[in-house]
Amino acid sequence: MDSKASDISDPMTEIDPASRESGERPDKAGIAGDADGPHEGPDGGAPVADPAPAPDPAPKRARSLAPLKMLYREAGKYPRQIASAVIALLITALATLAIPWRFKVIIDDAFGGLAGPEEIAHAFQYLLMIVVVLGIGTAARFYFVSWIGERVVADIRLKVQKNLLRLSPGFYEENSPKEISSRMTSDTAIIETVVGTTVSIALRNTLTGIGGIVLLLYLAPTLTLGLLLGIPLVILPIVFFGRKIRAISRSSQDRVADVGAYVTEVLSAMKVVQSFGQETREGDRFGTVVERTFDTARKRIMLRAAMTSIVILLIFGGITLVMWRGALAVSEGTITGGTIAAFVLTGGLVAGAMGSLTEVYGDLLRGAGAASRLAELLEAKPGIAAPERPQQLPSPPRGSLSFRNVTFRYPARPESAALDNFSLEIEPGETVAIVGPSGAGKSTVFQLVERFYDPQAGTIRLDGVALTKADPADIRDRIAFVPQDGVLFSANARDNLRYGKWDASDAEIWEAARAANAHEFLRDLPQGLDTYLGEGGTQLSGGQQQRVAIARALLRDSPILLLDEATSALDAQSEQLVQQALDGLMKDRTTLVIAHRLATVRAADRIIVLDKGRLVEQGSHSELSQAGGLYARLARLQFAAEAA
Repeated sequence: MDSKASDISDPMTEIDPASRESGERPDKAGIAGDADGPHEGPDGGAPVADPAPAPDPAPKRARSLAPLKMLYREAGKYPRQIASAVIALLITALATLAIPWRFKVIIDDAFGGLAGPEEIAHAFQYLLMIVVVLGIGTAARFYFVSWIGERVVADIRLKVQKNLLRLSPGFYEENSPKEISSRMTSDTAIIETVVGTTVSIALRNTLTGIGGIVLLLYLAPTLTLGLLLGIPLVILPIVFFGRKIRAISRSSQDRVADVGAYVTEVLSAMKVVQSFGQETREGDRFGTVVERTFDTARKRIMLRAAMTSIVILLIFGGITLVMWRGALAVSEGTITGGTIAAFVLTGGLVAGAMGSLTEVYGDLLRGAGAASRLAELLEAKPGIAAPERPQQLPSPPRGSLSFRNVTFRYPARPESAALDNFSLEIEPGETVAIVGPSGAGKSTVFQLVERFYDPQAGTIRLDGVALTKADPADIRDRIAFVPQDGVLFSANARDNLRYGKWDASDAEIWEAARAANAHEFLRDLPQGLDTYLGEGGTQLSGGQQQRVAIARALLRDSPILLLDEATSALDAQSEQLVQQALDGLMKDRTTLVIAHRLATVRAADRIIVLDKGRLVEQGSHSELSQAGGLYARLARLQFAAEAA
């Protein structure tokens, strides 16, 4: 399981601190040991190219609704829908307030014996018309506000995903993709509720409250002034509790993200969990995560409950006292029974609106927390970006690579050089095998070639152009990469194959599949190229996945091939088929191979040997074997392993 994801989902995970930081995998018995780069041992660590999201917003920001400005900006792109929603809100607020007024007329005229049957009928007809208008306005308000909420969430998701695709791989090695995925789901769900429901409730209750106070002043100014004097007593607890709720809401959302990250991690590694009989321990770990989430949520609920109860007590206590005074006024004959009835109904609406606003404020604070977490993803800047005026790579491409005095340290391990004063010239069409022990810097070479990182010293050139002066997209367009374990997507076979060239025709796809020895099993699939391959290509064997990955690289038809040897974990038959496909793929291309098998090393034009980030040897297999250096020792280890 991914140690980084475990670390995020459960801080108490029992993982060695060194391996947690480096992401190191167990070494393999072979010439090259293991791949480096993102899983480097002592030379790599967990690289970081982009700024990580801050653990918590600044204190000043934590006490405000400022993060919701992002939602206002997004909603502002749809003025027609906002105008329609506002009109519907105004209509429903006015209709709501008109109901108490009609009751005043009915009580004073109808129950007071001042109106005949026709006037009474008209009074109730007007009341029914108001109810109809209220129902239609409420439906319109619900539609437009909900539409805006869904549209804003969709736009934010698109913008966040677009920015995430710009960030270099180092960002995701420091920040768990599972936790980021949780932000894209749980946090956007909160925002959808805030924009599509909470804001509407807030506006409706604000309009109702303001309009109700105006009506109360008209009905009974003296009683209303007494009611208004208690408003500061209501606002103070809202402000006091609101600050605390804002901070703990952010923490609560982080804990919910932990749950999602943990579930994704364990379910994706279920075979490993069950193979090692760790179901009970994983259940206990999940229980710890859930309980921590519950404890945080309980604190938030207690604060909101306390705020709501105090505010309701103050509001309705004040109304009770005011109504007491109003009852005395009716008995004295200074106001009518209809007036006091309308006052009571309107006062109830105002009190309900104020009470709802206390809960709404808590929801808005929670939405602000979600917005701030998403804003961190939107504001993250790529560590690797194209210069303002990128230098064009020569055309047609030649495929030459040059490393001159390159020194590189991963940001997470600045004290250790992944590559140290590394120099290498690779001619067009040359096949170079890179070998060395685990943590020597092999995959670091690959990552620098694709410009996922920039070195701190030295220069890397592609066809004579320094990589830092070129557009990263242009650089990667000239490179095809075949990973050690074929990475497939949850899509059909056609989409996985044409990932290297999205506009490829079926004829081109089948030609690449044939060259990769993949055409036979692809034709045998139930729906051919339209067959869904499962999550991560689980419907295919390991050898079949590798051949699909090779066909994908063939379709890309790039002059440079980076090959983290794809045969090291396959059975003999699959290895033979994949190796044949690789031989075709490597033809007439500049190829860098992280070599795990001796057969690959012998076939290379040149072998370079890395140790602790330094180039210690280079030459042919026979030359290096006779030299008796590091290569010879690694080769003897593999011979011994194969003999056993």
